[in-house]
Amino acid sequence: MGMATAQNHDALEFYPAYCFKASPTHFTWVKMAAVDVLRLKRRPEFPDPKTYFHKNHPISYISVLGLITSRTDLPTLTILTLDDSSGATLDVVVQKAIPTISTSMIPPPPPPSGIHTHISPTTALPLDISPYTPGTLAHMKGTVTTFRGVNQLQLERIFPVRDTNAEMRFVDQRSRCLVEVLDVPWRLGREEVERLRGEVEVEGEDGGVGVGVGMDEEEERGRRRKRRREEREERDRRRIWKMWEREERGREREAEQKRKGGQGAKVH
Repeated sequence: MGMATAQNHDALEFYPAYCFKASPTHFTWVKMAAVDVLRLKRRPEFPDPKTYFHKNHPISYISVLGLITSRTDLPTLTILTLDDSSGATLDVVVQKAIPTISTSMIPPPPPPSGIHTHISPTTALPLDISPYTPGTLAHMKGTVTTFRGVNQLQLERIFPVRDTNAEMRFVDQRSRCLVEVLDVPWRLGREEVERLRGEVEVEGEDGGVGVGVGMDEEEERGRRRKRRREEREERDRRRIWKMWEREERGREREAEQKRKGGQGAKVH
């Protein structure tokens, strides 16, 4: 069975990175179970450390929900262990802010109750994880990292889970994502691949070295390609955070509707 699985995996077609923007999983928060996060793999032909794969689906951002079972504070980070009843637990790494070195003789005051000692590694915005102690149900979003051969979640956002209905809704969406998207190999038609490659060539990012091109010109091309990659990554980050903001507005509307519904029930 193991050989068959390996052969099936090797038979998957892994499209070039310029095709990722056509993937249903690359620029979105992919709802996953802890056991599936641990199974995500890197591919040597894709150097981006943030890109992992489920089958041939490129995944950079994931969303998990579960019970916090332990919390470990270290000098530079805090580790929350998440159990979502999927058969595995997932370590969630929360980065601590690096204290600024003051030239003043008076030491800066400590942050109140350690509330703002943690930050998002992408935006450097504060993350308040003080309410998230063992026994708390939490919804977390972040990127995947690997430490000593084991995948972890690098925390970017964290939210409380309001009730059992919210938990069951997430589990249902997670299950549908696995069955309808992740477990179905991603396929692109040849015409679509050629179209995406053409877009990259128009941008001058084919990565090839021109024949007869001087070193100065080639170095300038390299700088332009690097600048365009950085600009594209920044656009991708902004796209993710805009999506997060839309989710937050929807969450706030839902909470407001529930509050109004509760008030109406009391009136009657």
